[in-house]
Amino acid sequence: MTQELIDLRNNILQGRYAEALEIVDELAGMSKQAILRNIQSYLKILLIHLIKNQVEQRLTASWVASISNSIREIKKINLKDNKKSYYVNEDEWTNLIEEEVIEDAIVDASFEVTNGKYSRSQLAGIIDKDEILATANKLLSLTYVYSAKELPAIMDDYIAQLVGGDDWQ
Repeated sequence: MTQELIDLRNNILQGRYAEALEIVDELAGMSKQAILRNIQSYLKILLIHLIKNQVEQRLTASWVASISNSIREIKKINLKDNKKSYYVNEDEWTNLIEEEVIEDAIVDASFEVTNGKYSRSQLAGIIDKDEILATANKLLSLTYVYSAKELPAIMDDYIAQLVGGDDWQ
């Protein structure tokens, strides 16, 4: 990115505004990609813990913390600087999860679920992806409705509805 900034500065100083704007567009694209990768990282953590919850039929305090933290961080990262729009809109999560994240989450979860008892393909055959997507979407939808201050308390109620949630609270 440093080279792009040097080129941008030189283009502006030399009056090559069209080339400068191309660099600005390139930098904006790079920034958006970095943000989306960060969101995907937290989304993968969320999915791993939802998979573990579904397969193991329990909920631990550390899983609750990971689920809750992932949702809170996604809320922070997803909101654009203008505080009015999002990098990922509410109706785009299913596609993002299915196209970019779920398979990686299954791979990583296969090492964790029941201490690595299942291979990736076995785990993929065991889980109910539709249920995991629905749960993830329900949790992600909270980020559009509740403030960062309200979100933790609201999430407690939703997380308590997961298998083993009654034992957790």
